[in-house]
Amino acid sequence: MRKIILDLAVSLDGYIEGPNGEIDWCIMDDDMDFDGFLSGIDTIFYGRVSYDMWGNYQPEADAAEAEQNLWKGVHAKQKYVFSSAKSTDERATFINEDLMQQVKAIQQQEGKYIWLYGGAKLIKTFIHHNLIDIYRVSVHPVVLGAGNPLFDQLKERINLELSEVNRFRSGVVQLIYANARK
Repeated sequence: MRKIILDLAVSLDGYIEGPNGEIDWCIMDDDMDFDGFLSGIDTIFYGRVSYDMWGNYQPEADAAEAEQNLWKGVHAKQKYVFSSAKSTDERATFINEDLMQQVKAIQQQEGKYIWLYGGAKLIKTFIHHNLIDIYRVSVHPVVLGAGNPLFDQLKERINLELSEVNRFRSGVVQLIYANARK
């Protein structure tokens, strides 16, 4: 069965975005090997708002080649958008009902890992349904004081097993945990 990886940035105090949805505090280190991460996935799960913002994002024409290639790599993946609204966007498959059944069916397909991109509402839904296999959390050296917390109103404890720690020049520390489901 294909695994679902939550890969995201979090502030030191546990927020995935600031009080107004801002993510301007996120750092993208060139030593993070994001290309390596992208090579291990072939599918991305989005919420509708995140998909509208980032699902087809194109960097400016004068953006660095590395940024151009990063987005080209992201857009080459199969995209699923979880939304109550119906859409006919041919660049993604929209899932409007039976979330658990649809996710399990996608996991049964041949392929690489699945990246749970977000947004916050979709991430929390996956956390509450214990659908995340790998938590790849990059802790950024900033304290926001308020915002949207990663772990909010958990119904039960999630036990994790640390599998890797990476430290980057910017001070970002990446923690990779496997879900230790019973």
